[in-house]
Amino acid sequence: MEIFFGIIILVLGLLYFLYARIIRNKNNVLEALAGIDVQLKNRSNLIPNILTIAKKFMTHEKNLLENVTKLRTKESEGYDQTDPTSIKEHISAASTLGSELGKMMISVEAYPDLKSNETMVKAQLTYNEVEAKIAAARRFYNSAVAQLNNSIEIFPGHLLAQYANAKVMPFYETDEAAKKPVSADKYL
Repeated sequence: MEIFFGIIILVLGLLYFLYARIIRNKNNVLEALAGIDVQLKNRSNLIPNILTIAKKFMTHEKNLLENVTKLRTKESEGYDQTDPTSIKEHISAASTLGSELGKMMISVEAYPDLKSNETMVKAQLTYNEVEAKIAAARRFYNSAVAQLNNSIEIFPGHLLAQYANAKVMPFYETDEAAKKPVSADKYL
């Protein structure tokens, strides 16, 4: 009889440990997602300054500037952090905005007055720093997602995940346009 209770206690302890690991991994994903959002907010706050400076010089790039403004608005909108589909849409909007900002920074090279403008140089450096922080936050997020998804998908995690209200989360991936090499010739 004592062995039976010992086995039950051992099984319950193991299930609790696995459940707690899923909860910890889910919270790590939410923390990592919040870290990305902080960095995206920093980038979003920087964009108006860059656009204001660039508008003075880049009259030929009106469409690019307008597109960046629209994407910034879309990327800044709220989303459901517990819905994998909503997260995937948010990730896509942020990736597209990053790609368009990269194009804009390349096109700055075509404007010597803008390129040498001290304020624009500082804005570009700040932009590069923010992009590096976003990349680090994305790596942290993907690592947390891998741990969560592993803890959910490996038996018996998938049985416990429903009780922990945990779902398989999407990885932060770049869009297809960002994977292609960028040619500065088009913008010069």
